[in-house]
Amino acid sequence: MRRSAGEGRAGPTLIELAAEAVEGAGARRSRLLIGAIGTAIGVATLVLALGLGQTAASRVTETFQAASATQVEVRPTEQEGSDGGSHATAELPDDAVDRALRLSGVRAAALLATVDAERSPVRAAAIVDPEAPVRASPPVLAVSGDLVTAFEGRVAHGRFFDAGHDARADRVAVLGATAAAALGVVGAETAPSIDIAGHAYTVLGILTDADGDSTLLGAVMIPRTTALRNFGCRPALGDERLRLAVAPGASDQVSRQLPTALDPGAPERYTAGAHQPPPLVREAVSGDLDAVFLLISVITLLAASVGIAGVSMQSVAERRGEIGLRRALGATARHVALQFVMESALVGGIGGASGAALGVAGVVAVSALQGWTPVLDVGTAALGALVGAVLGLVAGGWPAFSATRVEPAAALRDG
Repeated sequence: MRRSAGEGRAGPTLIELAAEAVEGAGARRSRLLIGAIGTAIGVATLVLALGLGQTAASRVTETFQAASATQVEVRPTEQEGSDGGSHATAELPDDAVDRALRLSGVRAAALLATVDAERSPVRAAAIVDPEAPVRASPPVLAVSGDLVTAFEGRVAHGRFFDAGHDARADRVAVLGATAAAALGVVGAETAPSIDIAGHAYTVLGILTDADGDSTLLGAVMIPRTTALRNFGCRPALGDERLRLAVAPGASDQVSRQLPTALDPGAPERYTAGAHQPPPLVREAVSGDLDAVFLLISVITLLAASVGIAGVSMQSVAERRGEIGLRRALGATARHVALQFVMESALVGGIGGASGAALGVAGVVAVSALQGWTPVLDVGTAALGALVGAVLGLVAGGWPAFSATRVEPAAALRDG
């Protein structure tokens, strides 16, 4: 045993106390091994739980994206022009809806295009009141196909125009809820009309929901053939988009096949991708998984801390003679407590580092067996080692306090 740090001077330095802790822990290798194993198991469980939780959450997100992405949208591919801006280089074909509906997994399709605002000013009535406040005209969209199903929308106060209206180029319109409020239209039961470019259009219904698409809710929608006949021009490049409602799990396949269906000779002219719904559900599930895994790891860490505390208490009981001798030679209660806390922290640190390595290896192994991509924050492994040291400090607190209460005379007599 080293000379007591109390001989000839006020007390030992932290370096000397650390050396005493290393020597004390190393002298009892079996107890060091038991304590380190307990901590390693706890920390490995923590790292494994966090890693598997993150990996599982990633898998859940991917699964939700594949299963819940029931909408696909395609637009003309944009290329950078000479002016430095991006411009579309293709038009969507007039029969884009029919081509899309031929694909397996497609439930509905809608083709939308913005009509030139200067050619299509919208008013609530044909007669203009010069004293009425000037309001911005809502945009006009030319639509063909089943927009309500494609956008998972809902029409109140009437219905949406159908293929018959589109084929006959009828002057009918459906108003988005925001546009209807701006035009003062509160319902479609009495077949009200609005004025578009000097022509009366019968309002068939009001669109109150469209997958959160504010563009539709603030627009006036008319059949595509009606727009082409009345305004005599095609939509500008880049002002068109095709939205599809697809069966669950079919979004990736449809996104790959759709550009070819629209233009077999140059599918690169179109860009298709799944339209993702709000991530509230999958985020909630991921959060629940993280909470469950974290709870399991915390319980395991508590068990490990009890193990370290038990080993430390047994060490105090077996070393009463040594403690009494150190106290008799001048070591203060504070010095004795610091030594035992450092020993516990050393055991916890060794077990934490080992457990972190085991946890990382476990995450990689489980992911490899399941064919997953392992997801683990780099800081989690470092956190595991730190948690082990902190766990040792906390678990060694009570044994260290017990060591300070050992009376030197009684300890020497018992030892």
